Amino acid sequence: MIKRIPVEQLRFGMYVHSLNCDWTDHPFLRNRFWLDSDDQIRRIRELGVNEIEIDTDLGRDAPSAPSVSEVAQDLRPALEAAARQRPPAFRASSLAEERARARRILSEANQVAERVMEDARLGRQLELDPAREVIGQAVASIVRNQDALIGLHRIRSVDRYTFEHSINVAVLMIAFARSLGLEPSLIEEIGLGALLHDVGKSQIPEDILNKPSKLTPAEFEVMRSHVDLGHEILAQTSGISATALDIVVEHHERIDGSGYPKAKSGASISRFGQMAAIVDVYDALTTRRVYHEAMPPNEALRSLLQSSPQQFDRALIQQFIRCVGIYPIGTLVRLESQRLAVVVETGREQLLKPVVRLVFDINKHQRLMPQDIDLSRPTAYGQDRIIDAEDPADWGLRPEYVLR
Repeated sequence: MIKRIPVEQLRFGMYVHSLNCDWTDHPFLRNRFWLDSDDQIRRIRELGVNEIEIDTDLGRDAPSAPSVSEVAQDLRPALEAAARQRPPAFRASSLAEERARARRILSEANQVAERVMEDARLGRQLELDPAREVIGQAVASIVRNQDALIGLHRIRSVDRYTFEHSINVAVLMIAFARSLGLEPSLIEEIGLGALLHDVGKSQIPEDILNKPSKLTPAEFEVMRSHVDLGHEILAQTSGISATALDIVVEHHERIDGSGYPKAKSGASISRFGQMAAIVDVYDALTTRRVYHEAMPPNEALRSLLQSSPQQFDRALIQQFIRCVGIYPIGTLVRLESQRLAVVVETGREQLLKPVVRLVFDINKHQRLMPQDIDLSRPTAYGQDRIIDAEDPADWGLRPEYVLR
């Protein structure tokens, strides 16, 4: 059984199922491991996380601790509060029409991100005009139909994480900012800051940045230095707004003071820094890396919600959920008709009724020809609905391939 316990209850012999934080926020090779030393327990407590998950089938139990399903049930009212709101995005163009534009934007964004990182690595002056241009295009695409860019961001390459993570954080931050009703000019500055938020990683040695094994304590500190390095680079770049800088220097801060590099807390972290922290963790958790599998999008949202209000502002978390959906694009879901489907568009009328692509018939144990159905409308099966999300690994499915 998977249980959630306060870090104070950690004991020798427990099996850690999840540290509930991004890999770059902890010095362990994996999120899952057996506790066999007091030093491990000490280092987990020093991370600043309040709770972690343990697997009692593989290690020592914590009898009084709730299971993750019980914790999830406790969080249901907060999720339902977000679900009762109508989706914020007005679709001025169809998904198919906008995806063609979105592919071009992402291709250009990849080129811009690589150029920025290369210029920063070589100590050259950063040219922001191309970055501003592609961010402007992304904002326009999000306004027309945000599902196109957000859907494409789920299609990832393991060996291009640094570039694609920056682009995906930018896309999600633009959608997030728009859902808050911010001015277009401010949204563009937020998008630019998000695109540049990891520019300091250009100064991190490749053998540390892409190391597939456990970082040493010294290497871990080098990795964390990317925030200060990014600030130094952008402080010498003309045309960077305070908003963009806040995102760069605060995306690893946490409202309980457990973040880095300044251990800021509460209102001392800007609103945009708090938003970037949420999006940065969400994208990292939902991305497959050489050292861990991707967490399903709905589970990542639940993990973020569980970390509030200690590490993240709960009102902002709920707004982010409203932005990306209770079942974000790329989530594998089980329908009442006992079919599996992948969410391809957020709900047009209700967040609990998205557009899904059918992939598997559970009763017949066979794959289905891909077919998109809008759960807000009756089908041949009647008014089908989502029962719950499923772990793709349990079914041998890869939602990102379905989204292609």
